Amino acid sequence: MVANPSSDRASDHWRETHLGRRLGHAMRRFDDRVLALMAHDIDVPLALSNLAARQQVSAAHIHITRHLALHGSRLTDLAERAGMTKQAMGTLVNQCEAWGLVTREPDPLDARARRVCFTSDGLAWLAAFKSAVAQAEAEFRASVGDEIAAVVMIGLEAYAA
Repeated sequence: MVANPSSDRASDHWRETHLGRRLGHAMRRFDDRVLALMAHDIDVPLALSNLAARQQVSAAHIHITRHLALHGSRLTDLAERAGMTKQAMGTLVNQCEAWGLVTREPDPLDARARRVCFTSDGLAWLAAFKSAVAQAEAEFRASVGDEIAAVVMIGLEAYAA
């Protein structure tokens, strides 16, 4: 029996249109827009702006920006909040440390442990991230309308809870 290619495509269409795939595409689009905005932000230290403009900073690096506590975090806590392995987070922290975004400091609560902390450049990066996220959210609202944006936010909050 010869398969009908158009029928096979129609029955396989769900793989390209299911909610998880669309959420993934939307998140990548949002993160890409945030990084593009940060690449052109005059308040971002030039070396970091250049990294973002050359697409050397990825959404994976955004995990540190999203999840690192202002007072610093242990690597294991940071990895857990980001949903990553300690080894993968360690690699990202090493890169961000080389770029001057973060530093490792002694943990005041445990002399054996180290905390990952933002540097002053890292805090400037975080401020630019906040501004870029606000602008990307405003662009999303302008694209889909305020009512749909509100429903999306409420729905995602309920789903993630």
